Amino acid sequence: MPQFDFGINKALQPEIVYLGHEGTPLIIIDDFATDIDVLKHTAQQSNFQPDVNAYYPGLKAPLPKDYVGATLSTLYPLIYDIYQVPTQLRLKPQNLFFALINQTEDTLKPLQCMPHFDTSSGYYFAFLHYLNSQPHGSTGFFRHIPTGYERISDNRREHYFNCAQQFIDDHGSPKQQYFVKSDAHFELYYQVPYKANRLIIYPGNLLHSTIVDTTTDIDSSAVSGRLTANLFTSFI
Repeated sequence: MPQFDFGINKALQPEIVYLGHEGTPLIIIDDFATDIDVLKHTAQQSNFQPDVNAYYPGLKAPLPKDYVGATLSTLYPLIYDIYQVPTQLRLKPQNLFFALINQTEDTLKPLQCMPHFDTSSGYYFAFLHYLNSQPHGSTGFFRHIPTGYERISDNRREHYFNCAQQFIDDHGSPKQQYFVKSDAHFELYYQVPYKANRLIIYPGNLLHSTIVDTTTDIDSSAVSGRLTANLFTSFI
């Protein structure tokens, strides 16, 4: 993996959006990198592979260590502050990768056709950095209509799964397609548009999904596809 000096904009202006009925903070940072092209070039030289152990509908490649280090060292104080993470907990990176969506809808499994959450942990966060030029699909946040849940915490997890399964038993499995709009089961209540060099941060227990545009996003090319840098971290 080639190394480079990754630069972060010193004049970052994070925007905090309080999502939905539960008011969960979402952090949006535009113009995050000083030179997004060097990161895109690194992705274009990377070896993308499917992850057979995950439900991500596409390809992944490792992120450069200096990008990860610069990003997390810059942003972790913001996480402590905005999300009120207990100071005795320490950041631990979990999954770090470039990502490209390439699965067509006819290959999706049922769980890939619904909004999801990454974990029910209260101190697990997703950092999502949009890299290529738009147009590409946004990131959508969803409310589970039968329960009203927007976040699936440890104490909600069993109830959520039981209610979701009951809905499927009563109404049938989700259609074999990407979930991109509200229906009787989930309400799409907020979207963050894909914009080159925009980075967003949100708790991993929020129900969310890529609002996949099948005309632009199903693309294995790091040059033209919906390229993102994904960093998942916990505080333990």
